[in-house]
Amino acid sequence: MTMKTFDAVFVLLVATSLQAKVQPPEQDSVPEALDMTSKILKANENVSQPLVEGDVVLSRERNAIKCSNGNCKWKKSDGLVKVPYSLSSYFYESERKLIFDAMDVFHQKTCVRFVPYIGQRDYLKIESKMGCWSTVGRNGGQQLLSLSVYGCMDRGIIQHELLHALGFHHEHNRSDRDEHVRINWENVPEAKAHDFNKKDTDNLDTPYDYTSVMHYGRTYFTVNHGQETITPIPDPSVEIGQRDDMSDIDLLRVNKLYGCDV
Repeated sequence: MTMKTFDAVFVLLVATSLQAKVQPPEQDSVPEALDMTSKILKANENVSQPLVEGDVVLSRERNAIKCSNGNCKWKKSDGLVKVPYSLSSYFYESERKLIFDAMDVFHQKTCVRFVPYIGQRDYLKIESKMGCWSTVGRNGGQQLLSLSVYGCMDRGIIQHELLHALGFHHEHNRSDRDEHVRINWENVPEAKAHDFNKKDTDNLDTPYDYTSVMHYGRTYFTVNHGQETITPIPDPSVEIGQRDDMSDIDLLRVNKLYGCDV
């Protein structure tokens, strides 16, 4: 092999490696009818990480419980809740901006501040693994949160996973949900029935929120295509499953949980 041929092969190999991450499609190419639930479940189809409720990783140290002793909350000092995070270099600049924009809503409307990791003991390690998922609350040490560039790059989905990390469950799992939605168990696969179980949640004296970015859509995990697993009551026409942005009640709950003076 001549030196020129060797150089050509080397350039080809480098170019191939640089293309290992292809530019993901623009999010606008996703049909608007595809709600957040569908997007998350689609992104999580091939996730090897064991998940419950579609996008929750169980903590190694505890199951889903009330945060009565404060151990699952991020620490607060000088009136601010600082959540350290590291962000994988795998994200393109445009994707990093989406994540920063989603975080900025917390900065503007709550006392939560996502701050760069500089060696703190507890922190979020945000990476583009397969799918969109997080643990619930502060778990201690390095805490992985996945935002795949192939399916999770929506402001509402990013906020959804950050809210899990702050300590919030899905809205349809809250303790008083039976007063507000009906679970159509005949459309729920047996293997996923536990994902619809109620949690012993602290609802922080806030109303059930159909508009919450934590509320999953009507056909979440349905075994019968197009049939609902979650139906609002008493008015079944109420819209659920939005992915645009945190609701006012989502923000209120963050401020209540962390005692924000805003």
